[in-house]
Amino acid sequence: MTDERPRSRLLLDVAAYVAARLVLVVVVAAVILGIGALIGLRDFPVVVALMFAIVIALPLGIWLFAPLRRRATESIAAVDERRRAERAQLQARLRGDNTAGPGAA
Repeated sequence: MTDERPRSRLLLDVAAYVAARLVLVVVVAAVILGIGALIGLRDFPVVVALMFAIVIALPLGIWLFAPLRRRATESIAAVDERRRAERAQLQARLRGDNTAGPGAA
């Protein structure tokens, strides 16, 4: 009876956004380690590079992955709206109002 398509799309959109952000952190960390190796720092701590990468990737990811973020946000809103409509329909049925449609409040 329930359609799982919006929920599966939500999972795919959010997973794509999270994966893109994680890949960005890894790439920035690799660049930091590479620059460290170029300037002669052979024992540059990976944890420090990851911390800097996270700090750099946070604002960079917001700017670079805006379309992915918007798509994930739209998917979340669609699932939320569907839940809201289903809850309103259930409450209407519990009150005994059988004429209420999915958009009724």
